[in-house]
Amino acid sequence: MAKATVAIVGRPNVGKSTIFNRIVGERISIVEDSPGVTRDRIYGTGDWLTHEFHLIDTGGIDMGDAPFLVEIREQAELAIEEADVIIFIVSAREGVTSTDEEVGKILFRSKKPVVLAVNKVDNPEMKADVFEFYSLGFGEPFPISGSHGLGLGDMLDEVVRHFPSDLEESEDEDIIKFSLIGRPNVGKSSIVNALLGEDRVIVSDIAGTTRDATDSAYEFEGQKYTIIDTAGMRKKGKVYEKTEKYSVLRALKAIDRSDIVLVVLNGEEGILEQDKKIAGYAHEAGRGIIIVVNKWDVVEKDDKTMKNFEEQIRAHFQFLDYAPIVFVSAKTKKRLITLPPVIKMASENHSLRVQSSVLNEIIMDAIARNPAPTDKGRRLKILYATQVGVKPPTFVVFVNDPELMHFSYERFLENRIREAFGFEGTPIKMIARART
Repeated sequence: MAKATVAIVGRPNVGKSTIFNRIVGERISIVEDSPGVTRDRIYGTGDWLTHEFHLIDTGGIDMGDAPFLVEIREQAELAIEEADVIIFIVSAREGVTSTDEEVGKILFRSKKPVVLAVNKVDNPEMKADVFEFYSLGFGEPFPISGSHGLGLGDMLDEVVRHFPSDLEESEDEDIIKFSLIGRPNVGKSSIVNALLGEDRVIVSDIAGTTRDATDSAYEFEGQKYTIIDTAGMRKKGKVYEKTEKYSVLRALKAIDRSDIVLVVLNGEEGILEQDKKIAGYAHEAGRGIIIVVNKWDVVEKDDKTMKNFEEQIRAHFQFLDYAPIVFVSAKTKKRLITLPPVIKMASENHSLRVQSSVLNEIIMDAIARNPAPTDKGRRLKILYATQVGVKPPTFVVFVNDPELMHFSYERFLENRIREAFGFEGTPIKMIARART
């Protein structure tokens, strides 16, 4: 299921970030115990009335030294480009300013749904100050208070009402959907073009649900794949290069719709911090993951180069220890043929179910070899385990007290399950639950 995208736009100091944090709530927190998974403040996931959506805070985007109005204009235009619905924030304290009017003009031209929210209406007496904002031409202004959390429900009701109706996607279980994510210029487009080149069966171009994204159908040895375009991989624009944070949003949209995600690294440049960030999103989303090292043709090599690079990857991406690593060159097409079988393997593991009886044998054997730890004199008792989901494989372990299940012991059980069933290329979710 694809998610709608909502952008918060407005001039500086109207309280965009406060409202962003209110809507996103606690969900922005860093996932614990996963080294290398970091968070970017300008993106979040909000939910309202069973709708999950991406949220962009344009205030979090730094355009460098651009002059004030140019900066606001560029931010607004970027948000318009990406968003399905725009929340236009103004401030009751200052009233309508010329900058508000400037931003309003840009939003008006966009033909996108705009919800006008007047922030800093911190007490009922200030509600009268809202009426002058009708002059901006966006219909009824919603009085809100970011600092007190007032009025956000009515505003979000209106936002959700404008979500596009075509977010549902038709599911074909036999087709494996994968996307390529990574920093700009690691060669994502080149890999896609090389895969689709010459002796490949290109079935058709399927129009994706996101604007300006075209998914490509691809077939290899009888298996059908859909390559989800990280919308705008084919698009180069001054502003997009300046704000490579937007490439993260593009990646998030692609991850949402994928079964398997290929995290593409540049073999020539090695591993950068942003690579980890982008891979962290795919890991948190529970997608199958393959690490692809591109541009391997230009790396000076001896018999140890590949092994050393693999060790570097494992050290930097400790949270992706289950992901296979494939070295390719999109330019010379070397080893590209090894990619589709690895994608297929990761996809099979991602939706693999194991029998409860076999699972419990493995768990009991693990406990016999390494008894559960005690905490303040109380020992963790594991009663039984069962698989409750796939994509990713999700296991519930019933215990006497979930508080006693330490992260390290959960990790030990996960490793035993991996030893027994493989699960290469997919994360595994473990949930400890008290037996009722």
